[in-house]
Amino acid sequence: MPRTLVVKVGTSTLTDDQGRLDRAYLYEMAWQIAALRREGWRVVLVSSGAIRAGCERLGWTKRPQTIPLKQAAAAVGQGELIHAYTQAFGPAYPVAQVLLTRQDAADRVRYINARNTLSALLRCGCMPIVNENDTVAVDEIRFGDNDTLAALVASMVHADLLIILTDVPGFLDEQGEVIPRIETIDERIHRLAGSSGRDGSGGMVTKLVAAEIATTAGARTVIAPGRPTTVLLDVAGGRPVGTEFPACARRLRRRKHWILYGPQPAGALRVNALARAALVEGNKSLLPAGIVGVEGRFVAGDTVSLVDATGEVFARGIVNCDWREAQALMGAQTSDIARILGRTDLEEVIHRDNLVVFEEQETKEEGARGRPAV
Repeated sequence: MPRTLVVKVGTSTLTDDQGRLDRAYLYEMAWQIAALRREGWRVVLVSSGAIRAGCERLGWTKRPQTIPLKQAAAAVGQGELIHAYTQAFGPAYPVAQVLLTRQDAADRVRYINARNTLSALLRCGCMPIVNENDTVAVDEIRFGDNDTLAALVASMVHADLLIILTDVPGFLDEQGEVIPRIETIDERIHRLAGSSGRDGSGGMVTKLVAAEIATTAGARTVIAPGRPTTVLLDVAGGRPVGTEFPACARRLRRRKHWILYGPQPAGALRVNALARAALVEGNKSLLPAGIVGVEGRFVAGDTVSLVDATGEVFARGIVNCDWREAQALMGAQTSDIARILGRTDLEEVIHRDNLVVFEEQETKEEGARGRPAV
């Protein structure tokens, strides 16, 4: 069975010192990917750089600050970027542009459609180039960075490996030395992540989020320097480069992974200690009796967070009722649901099959993962 690789390359890696799209670098990366394809790898490339390419084409020396101008630059730049990749890969590897928004990941049907499209492109031997659709996305529906997008794409295509290329040699410790392998994303690692990089929307914090998402989907993740001309070949070949986050020993089921990382929570349900124990230890559904508080205005089918008495968010799930109904059902017995709501089609607030407890992903062979960065 062919192995699948997702490569993410950011704006700061794609551009030269003058902020222009580095087309020579694109050719080098295309050469590496072609070599991996010949070795049997299936490859998806998640590429930033549309806004910067658009600015270059329009003759703008500074990145625009308003949303309409950013979207205009992206509209111009997407064409420039995909043309550059088409030239770099040549006729042997037909380039396919796939533009996604956060809504495509949040909606289950659209998520599956995107997954099916990517799978079909890989079967056809195409070279998928994925980017966020910046021409229509606003803050409320943006991934915010292509690190998160790349990790979700890795989950979609069942990737074996995610390589996040950046302009630093890897994840650095307090002395500025590369940490070669990170088993647990704990508070120290989060502190070390620091602030965003010099360009684009993502920094090391978003790369940790991406590592969390991808490793729980079963993809080994490596943060590596983008400029060495053989970095993709080295990482795919198992040679030590950058920082590795090993994949979880047991990946989350596809649907539960989507529940945890696809939709943004539309609200929260506060539950008592008995309900938490039933959910975490007993693999039970959430019943009205365990609910002590409702936050947000959600509808049936939305994803909500579950919060315990200490304020800790410990699970996520797809709710079977809206926020008004949840408020009406707080503390009620299951036998009273029909009387309270006036309908008989509701048996639980969240079914256990639509519930993900964060502890479910703590399955590293050599230690538990840290809390999910969600």
